[in-house]
Amino acid sequence: MKRLLIISPYFPPVNTADMQRARMSLPYYKEFGWDAEVVAVDPGYTDLQQDELLLESVPADIKIHYIKALSKKWTAKLGFGSISYRSYLAYRQKVNRLLKSEKFDLIYFSTTQFQICTLGAYWKKQFNVPYVIDMQDPWHSEYYRDKPRQQRPPKYRFSYRLNKFLEPIAIKQADGLISVSADYIKTLKTRYPQIKHIPESIITFAAPEHDFEIAARNQDKFRQLLDKGFKNIVYIGRGGMDMYKAIAPVFEAVKKGIAEEPETFKKIKLYFIGTSYAPQGQTVPTILPLAFQYGLDANVIEIADRIGYYHTLVTLKHADALFIPGSDDPQYTASKIFPYLLTGKPLLAIFNAGSPALGILDEYDAQHAYSYDATPNIHEKIRSFLEDIVHKKITDPVYNKGAVEKYSARMMTNRQCDLFNLISS
Repeated sequence: MKRLLIISPYFPPVNTADMQRARMSLPYYKEFGWDAEVVAVDPGYTDLQQDELLLESVPADIKIHYIKALSKKWTAKLGFGSISYRSYLAYRQKVNRLLKSEKFDLIYFSTTQFQICTLGAYWKKQFNVPYVIDMQDPWHSEYYRDKPRQQRPPKYRFSYRLNKFLEPIAIKQADGLISVSADYIKTLKTRYPQIKHIPESIITFAAPEHDFEIAARNQDKFRQLLDKGFKNIVYIGRGGMDMYKAIAPVFEAVKKGIAEEPETFKKIKLYFIGTSYAPQGQTVPTILPLAFQYGLDANVIEIADRIGYYHTLVTLKHADALFIPGSDDPQYTASKIFPYLLTGKPLLAIFNAGSPALGILDEYDAQHAYSYDATPNIHEKIRSFLEDIVHKKITDPVYNKGAVEKYSARMMTNRQCDLFNLISS
């Protein structure tokens, strides 16, 4: 049995998107010949949303090494509030001890806290252990360079320069890359010719089948967020102005529908939940401003605070229909599409024409997946979908069984291990 050391600063019970791949894969690594351990930051050192039920999904025999981190209260004053900076020295010390005393065949960075990945080059040099980086998002990105200041992330200029400096330290020495998007890897291999021939694999996030069983057992623990007096169409996930192009056609269809068929379209409520990554009490709505522009403040509900992972699954199951808007970035692949598909609820998805998500939805035979910049008559199609939801004319989807199996957590883990085997053989 080969040994895998997973580096994931955020880990259950902390509820973040970037730990989900590792979490969902843990039950299957041994089946494919890998004994995995995780090094994570103790949850007490983060102010992010936590969901204790996430711990139920982690196999009891998985060894988790929790480390400390510097207090954000002090480091944030210096501009380094990220968990990757605050835990950097603790990671180095802990993994040094592990690699000195035990044999690991591979280190796997599965996180969007990319700065911690620079330690991969150090550990490789010191202990001759290869490493793989999971590019769930771009690290050093040019996406915001031409965007107005109000659309850029906080401290953008500082982060841009720092990421440009740190990325090559980690990437140039990497032994393999996993990514949710082929474009992410293509960009890196063009930027750094020395990694042109290292193994790579395009692996989407997995469909979390067993998580719905945990959600169902605990559904009575969660507060009801939806208004049963309406037809509730729900999106749960991050917001942002980069999604406006995908959301605007829906708002336009609803606005026109209210003007022409008020008795139908006034029954619709569109929910946008968990749209901000900021701590509770510091969140700022990003979808409501667009709703106000269309005069839809009575039909659009935005709850910017994040909710727990299993609260999310229960709320999706309570909805009448689901909506997934994509970013205007063509490389964007929404990890959330798989929980949405597993609900079996009618689904409306709108993405940039270049998004890989549309290809996945096509494999599933999703009937209402559109491109805001390429689908003809998109407003009519959206309006027809909404009318069918109100009048109960739409049936629950039946998806392609081959796609359901292909994107299962077990198969996505198998593909990770295939890459690991290429590197460690």
